[in-house]
Amino acid sequence: MAQSKSVKDYIRTIVDFPHEGIMFRDVTTLFADPRGFRMAIDQMLHPYAGVQIDKVVGLEARGFILGGAIAHQLSVGFVPIRKKGKLPGTVISQDYHLEYGEAVVEVHDDAIEAGEKILLIDDLLATGGTAEAGIGLIERLGGEIVGCAFIIDLPDLGGRKRIEALGMDVHVLCDFEGA
Repeated sequence: MAQSKSVKDYIRTIVDFPHEGIMFRDVTTLFADPRGFRMAIDQMLHPYAGVQIDKVVGLEARGFILGGAIAHQLSVGFVPIRKKGKLPGTVISQDYHLEYGEAVVEVHDDAIEAGEKILLIDDLLATGGTAEAGIGLIERLGGEIVGCAFIIDLPDLGGRKRIEALGMDVHVLCDFEGA
């Protein structure tokens, strides 16, 4: 009898992308497989069964795919956090540090109401910079984060510890060593 696959089994590794020395963890192979995708969504939701969630927030870009599916499952609204200049309405912005420089993410200033319970979603937790910026935006709008869920953690880069140090509940489906 064949052993059942885990979420990690559906994730492809591409060596030296986007540049030499990087082991890129490609979730598009997970998304393309109906069983794998359903498994990932179900497992991301599992720890939050019975928890009040008013909105799901997804981080650009793969967090949109996951967050939209999760929001649909929960019958709640979805809020995108986007890179600077991509949202058409009035926004608030948050700067964050990347390995080589800085970036900015934004959210509409009316996307979250004070007191709403928020589940933050993305595909990958590396250094935690993007997630921390997203948390900052949600909290500035008065949202209360009930959890942060990711498919992949890269523990060697310290993102999980960084987000947990902010008092956040972090849930990941699998991890990969290295960067």
